[in-house]
Amino acid sequence: MADFFTGRGPGRPGLTLFLNAGDPSLDELAEVVHMLDEEGVDCLELAVPFPDSFTDGPVVRRSARRALDRGTGLDDVLGFVARVRPGLRGLRIALLADWSHSLKRRDLGAAVKDVTASGADGLLVHGLPPRLRDAYREATESAGTAVVTTCYPTSPEETRARAARESSAYVYLVAHYGRSGTAPPAGHAALAPVVAGLRAHTNSPIAVGFGVSTRNHVAAVAASGADAAIVGSAGVARVEQALDEEGSVTTALRDFVRSLQPGPDENSTANTPIRTRS
Repeated sequence: MADFFTGRGPGRPGLTLFLNAGDPSLDELAEVVHMLDEEGVDCLELAVPFPDSFTDGPVVRRSARRALDRGTGLDDVLGFVARVRPGLRGLRIALLADWSHSLKRRDLGAAVKDVTASGADGLLVHGLPPRLRDAYREATESAGTAVVTTCYPTSPEETRARAARESSAYVYLVAHYGRSGTAPPAGHAALAPVVAGLRAHTNSPIAVGFGVSTRNHVAAVAASGADAAIVGSAGVARVEQALDEEGSVTTALRDFVRSLQPGPDENSTANTPIRTRS
């Protein structure tokens, strides 16, 4: 299994960028993926698009709809991963697939094997029914699939401990219960006790997402003791803006990624607000 977020020094957390496969088109997305690899991004959390996600805000939901309107499905995404994966030097790809939209009508074991065979480095299943938890664990162990698990700071202690124990890729600590793009009221650094509690149950890295959109937010995630920050809505908003303006998505995301990286220049664009449509 691939390692996630290795080789980072103190105060320099790993970086994951979330994107919907198919937004932009898969051809342009291939350019984006190679750019992320060149820029030293640790992980791409690549979603197989699905409609009406109850955990996503309007920016990500619009992105998923654009991708679905292009006809992007699981087989297209697996083919895309198989095509781009061999050329990557350090970027990991964690595939996010929704149970009801992408997996429900497939044999679970076969679907997990297909994901692994594509070259995806990890798998996160959204909305997996609790009754299938054991079957999913058996399928991933059989296929050698690294598993991304999720929990909230407000999840019951046993739920958080189980997420930590069952993770073999990384634990995604969702910083705030609500829609993607919203930040925790007390800030990301205040999650330190939760991160420490998860650490007691796992050797897997811990990544924090929701409301991470600036360099300062990434630094606050590092202050929590987490291994990586996950950036979702803010990056997807850059995609949307570039598409609206008929510009280069690759260039827009490169500039955005660079704005998130630690650096001494206080006059950088690290905290430049992102223009989004409501």
